[in-house]
Amino acid sequence: MNTTRLCLIRHGETRWNAERRLQGHTDIELNHRGRAQAIQVAAALKIVTLNFDAIYTSDLKRAADTANAIAQELKMPAIVMPELRERHFGALQGLTIPNAPHIKPDLWRAHIARDLDHELEGGESIAQFALRVQNVLRVMRERHSGKTVLLVSHGGTLDMMYRIASGQALNTARIVSVPNASLNWLIHDGQSWNVERWTDTSHLKGFALENVDL
Repeated sequence: MNTTRLCLIRHGETRWNAERRLQGHTDIELNHRGRAQAIQVAAALKIVTLNFDAIYTSDLKRAADTANAIAQELKMPAIVMPELRERHFGALQGLTIPNAPHIKPDLWRAHIARDLDHELEGGESIAQFALRVQNVLRVMRERHSGKTVLLVSHGGTLDMMYRIASGQALNTARIVSVPNASLNWLIHDGQSWNVERWTDTSHLKGFALENVDL
């Protein structure tokens, strides 16, 4: 069987993660804990008995810096792929989870209802986001068939990959956690994507925050 395997990594922690603030496309760097997490996940991947064909990363700094720590350990370049960005949350970006319902009540209702076509005032609809992520998975399958590839991305993006691989409906509530610097695995068996393992944080020292970008 010609199996393609993806190791999906969420970036390390940022100050906005700790503040429960929606980041989206806002380019926030890793905080002290996030930099430590990047080093820890890199060290764990160095001893994994797998040969990685490539490393891809979102162009946002929090993901790119996590990927660069891994690339340094594995002695291979990290390829920047803007399509791996988080979903753009429009006018909700920069707001905290507690404050958003009061500052932008209509947008927040559309957001938590998972309205598939709502762009959140200048953002990206769930339908648009899903199409972007589906295209990433197609490109990985075509470029690296039968290989193992690392992707460093964001909580919402990895949740979307989980939905695509598991068949979870786009308009349903999130059912999996994607902690900072966690390892998550998808496989393509030649027919379809499937979830192999999810939410591995055993390599981290201390707790990891979950994704708050619902």
